[in-house]
Amino acid sequence: MAMSPAVVPPSLHDHAADHLRYIRDTMARAADFTAVPGWGGVLMGLSALLTAAAAGPPRDAPAWVDLWLADAGVAAVLGFAAMVWKARRAGLSLTSAAPRRFALAFVPPLVAGGVLTAVFLREHLTTRLPGCWLLLYGAAVTSGGAFSVRLVPVMGMCFLALGILAFAFPEGTGSLFMAAGFGGLQIGFGLIIARKYGG
Repeated sequence: MAMSPAVVPPSLHDHAADHLRYIRDTMARAADFTAVPGWGGVLMGLSALLTAAAAGPPRDAPAWVDLWLADAGVAAVLGFAAMVWKARRAGLSLTSAAPRRFALAFVPPLVAGGVLTAVFLREHLTTRLPGCWLLLYGAAVTSGGAFSVRLVPVMGMCFLALGILAFAFPEGTGSLFMAAGFGGLQIGFGLIIARKYGG
């Protein structure tokens, strides 16, 4: 009767390597995305305050929308540049799992905001865009913040609250809510993030 070959137990080295790989993967999945830019948020907030002053109250006019869309572009560049700078200083990779999860949660509400902006403009609901933009940016920050430090989703919820209030108050007050959210909240939370989380 043929004897089956003896099963060779895995070496201690193989066991240790498997355990280390598991621990490393688990930590990568659980890690907070800490490259959220505090100083970038401050700059974004200052830009929004300037835009709010220049644009004035919401009105059904291309100039008002163009000013805010231009500011959104400036804010995106400032935020991304500050994120890259902060990640490099901290030795973090923006292509690792945590930043990818942050982006996958953050971007879809912004895409929805772009689509709804086009619909609001077509239907002459421009004066209601502040509530729409604040709500969707709040949704983006809250969902992306689930993969970041605890302060980020709190900021997102504040944006959501301002968006609700912007819809509840008269249309002419929309610029005040834009200044409070994209200006005040960005600066306030940006300063806290910069101080507590390294820039």
